[in-house]
Amino acid sequence: MSKTVLVLGAGVGGLTAAAELRKVLPAQDRIVLVDRSFTGSLGLSLLWVLRGWRTPEQVTVTPTSAALPGVSMVTAEIDRIDEAEQTVHCQHAGPMRYDALVIALGAALDASAVPGLSEALESGAAGEFYTLDGAADLHPRIGAMESGRVMVLVAGVPFKCPAAPFEAAFLIADQLGAKYSSGAVRVDTFTSDPLPMPVAGPEVGNALVAMMGAKGIGFHGGKSATRIHPDTRTVEFSDGTTEAFDLLAVVPPHRSPAAAVMSSGLGPTGWIPVDPQTLATSTPGVWAIGDATALMLPNGKPLPKAAIFAQAEAEIAAHQVARHLGYDAPDTRFTGDGACYVEIGGGLAAKGEGNFLTPSAPQVALRGPSPAYHAEKEQQERDWLARWNVR
Repeated sequence: MSKTVLVLGAGVGGLTAAAELRKVLPAQDRIVLVDRSFTGSLGLSLLWVLRGWRTPEQVTVTPTSAALPGVSMVTAEIDRIDEAEQTVHCQHAGPMRYDALVIALGAALDASAVPGLSEALESGAAGEFYTLDGAADLHPRIGAMESGRVMVLVAGVPFKCPAAPFEAAFLIADQLGAKYSSGAVRVDTFTSDPLPMPVAGPEVGNALVAMMGAKGIGFHGGKSATRIHPDTRTVEFSDGTTEAFDLLAVVPPHRSPAAAVMSSGLGPTGWIPVDPQTLATSTPGVWAIGDATALMLPNGKPLPKAAIFAQAEAEIAAHQVARHLGYDAPDTRFTGDGACYVEIGGGLAAKGEGNFLTPSAPQVALRGPSPAYHAEKEQQERDWLARWNVR
C-alpha cells in the first residue's frame, strides 16, 4: 500500500526535504509539499537587496513542478495539525491525511511584540530588512540620509540569521560611503544579547565587536527594547535608558507559526522541541526542521536559526522518515556543523565556521574578511537560485 508524506512549508528546509524524500521513497509513495504561496528568497540575498546589489526580482525563488518532479505542490494556508488523526487541516484545500509529517514552517515576524514598533514601521521612522519588500524599501531611505544616526536594533530574540543585524550595519556604513566616513551619519547596533552571536561563544562575539569597532560602528549589548516612540524617534530599554535615532533599521521580534503548531501540542511554547540528531518530535511519525524548532545544544542553548542548518536537517529528516516507513534508507544524523558569512563591504566577507553540537560548548571560529568568502557566498546564492527556479 502506498504511503503519503506531508511537508509543511516551502522554505529552504521544506524544499530540501521534499526533494530528498523523492529520492529515497518508492515512486508509488506520495509526497505533498504545502505552502501558502511558493514564493520566497534565500536569507543571505536580503542583505544584498538592502545594500542595493540585488533587486527583489533577481533573488525571488518560485519553485514549480519542474524543480520538484514527483512532488505534489499544494497552495494553502495551514490551520491546524491533528496528531491523533494524522491529518493536517488547511484553508481552501480540505483535510490531508499523512503517514509521516515534516514541519518546516519557519519563523514569522511579529512587530506587535514591541509597543510602538508597528507604528514606527508604518510611519517610516523605521524599516526592516528581513523581507524582500522591507529590504528594498529601506535601501533608498539609507541613501537619502545626509546626517544623523542609523540605529540597527535587534528587537527580540531568538531571530533568524544571528550575524545578519551586524552584517546589515557594515553594509549600511558601506552604502553611506563618504557621509559615513566623514562622521555625518553614524551607525550603531543594539541587542539584548551581551555579545553578537552569543551561541558561538565570546571569542567570536568579541572578534565581531572588534571588526565593527575598526569600522567605527558602535556595539551596545544587553539592551532590551521595551518601547519605540516613532514621533520622537527614540527607543526605551529595560534598563531605563533611552536612545535617539534618525532612522531605525530593525530586526522585528520573531514568533513561531503559532496557529498550526500550538493547535497540535507539538510545541507548547510555539517553537517545536526536536531530537538534536534525528529531528524527531515527541510524536511518532512527525519531524520538525529549521527555524520552527527548538533544537537544544549540549550547553542548554538553542541552535541558531539559519538556512544552512535547515538544509542539513531536511536531508536527515527525510532519511528518518523513510526508515520510519520501513524502507532501507541511511541512518544519518545531524552533526551540528555550520558556517555563515559576514559581509563588511568592499567585496569582503568574514566567515564563522565550526560545530555547534560539541559537548562542552560550540567550537566556532570567525575567520577574517577576504574576497574568497564573499565569492563563496555569491556561489551559494547562484546555486540555490539555479536549483529551484527551473522552468
